Parts: sequence; structure tokens; C-alpha cells
Amino acid sequence: MSAARAVGLLLGVAAESMIRGPGRLATAVRPPSSPLRAGAVVGGAVLLGVAVERLGRRRPLLQAAGTALATWAALGGASLAAEGAAMARALDASDLDAARSALPRLSDHDPSTLDGPALARAAVESVAENTSDAVVAPLLWGAVAGVPGLLGYRAMRALDGHGWAAVVGDLASLVPSRAAAVLTAACAPVVGGSAPGAWQVWRRDGSAHPRPNHGQVEAAFAGALEVRLGGRTTGRGGVHERPVLGHGRSPDAGDLTRGVELSRVVGAVAAAGSAALAVAVGAGGRRRPLG
Repeated sequence: MSAARAVGLLLGVAAESMIRGPGRLATAVRPPSSPLRAGAVVGGAVLLGVAVERLGRRRPLLQAAGTALATWAALGGASLAAEGAAMARALDASDLDAARSALPRLSDHDPSTLDGPALARAAVESVAENTSDAVVAPLLWGAVAGVPGLLGYRAMRALDGHGWAAVVGDLASLVPSRAAAVLTAACAPVVGGSAPGAWQVWRRDGSAHPRPNHGQVEAAFAGALEVRLGGRTTGRGGVHERPVLGHGRSPDAGDLTRGVELSRVVGAVAAAGSAALAVAVGAGGRRRPLG
């Protein structure tokens, strides 16, 4: 069954690259009004995943199809790349009105007072953060926990920042965010970035962000693109002074374009690695003790 899960993950990634799934849209859903209802949402998603896994236990084709559908629903890489690319085009054309209109689809920053460099910085930060949350993390959870992992993580991310779900979501993203940072450093040269820079800034600045998991991959992107992220931001709750991640100049439209390409490359490598991990997890589960 491990092979079926691996095939399903890859099919889901391919489907999401052609037909955008609801993965990015789910973050806009209004969260339940109580912790009990939020728990019911996450629990229901996990139970649905368990039911799908049981149906496919002895039917590899059904398991592959169920995993593919859940992967398509959980991922947000295609939407992220499309929105990031549209933002980069608006900035490249110096169309600040279009860029400000596009930013809310990527980030919760208030775009009304942001100039070109600040808009580019906010967009690069969001591309980096969501490379982990909307691509690497669901793939890793799908590899180790199948459909329940995919749907459960997707549900928790839809509730991100709301009560206990924020704590559980941070725990669920602990390993994936660091895996995304490692992949960012490894893939940086593909887009003309700096692998040593990504590694150095990640190790130095990764834990400085108020959301440490987000800081891991944002710092890696800053080092890979050789730009400076963080600093003064305007978003939910007003103006915040965040620690600076990286060094050098502020990002521009070209850096955002490279960031989008880096996100795509990281996603492709994460898909291949997750498929291999699914096979390894399945092989380990089939082993029986001697004697």
C-alpha cells in the first residue's frame, strides 16, 4: 500500500499544478466560534481521512485515488505561484494600485501605505511562509499519515491563529518548516540564489521571527535571494516591528519572481521526497520482528 500512497501523492501534485485546488482558499473561511466546534472540524477531517484509508486498505487503486484527491485538496502551491507571479508583474510594471489589490490574496499585511519595496518584501515573505505551510507540510504529513494526515493538517491550517489550533498547528509544522528551509538552501542555486547564504541566514535568524516556524523558511528565502526581510510591518493589530532576517537590499519585483520559482522547485523536490518517504514508511511498517 505504500506504493499506492506514493503514487497518489504524485498524482495529486500533478493535478493541483493543472487545476488549482481549494488549499489556498481554505484560509479565507471564517473559523468556528468556539474551541469545541474547531475541534469538531479538525476531528471530522481526520475521521474522513481514516474512512478513506480503510476503504482503500486492500484496493491499491482506490487508495491511490483517495490520496490523490486529498493531496489536490490540501495543497496550495499552484495558487501561491500564480498569485506571486501576478504580484511580480504588477510591481515590474510599477502598477502599485494593482500590486496593492493583489497583496491581500497573499498576505494579511495592510497594503494601503506600502510602497514598491515594501510590497515586494511582504509578497516574498508570504511566498516563503506558504511554501512550507501550503506545500511541504501537507506533503510530509501525507507521506507519514496518508489521507488523515493530509486532511487533518489542511483543517488545522484553515484555523491557523485561532486559539488551541494555533498551538497544534505550530507543533504540526515544526518539522516541515525546517525541512522546507533545508530544501530552500539545497534548491537556491537552481534560481541563481545562494545556498551558503540560505544556510547561514537560516541558522542565524530562523528563530527570531514571532512565529518561529515561519521564521525558518523566511530566513532561508532571505539568504537564498540575498535580500533583507522583516522589519516594520502593518497587518492585523496595527504596526509591528519584526526582527530583520538576512542582510543586504530590500527585495524587488525580480526577487519576487525568483522567489516564486524557488517555491516551485522546492515543491517539486518535496513531492519526490515525500513519495520516497511514503514508500519507506510503508516498508518499515511491513517488517516483523524475528523469532
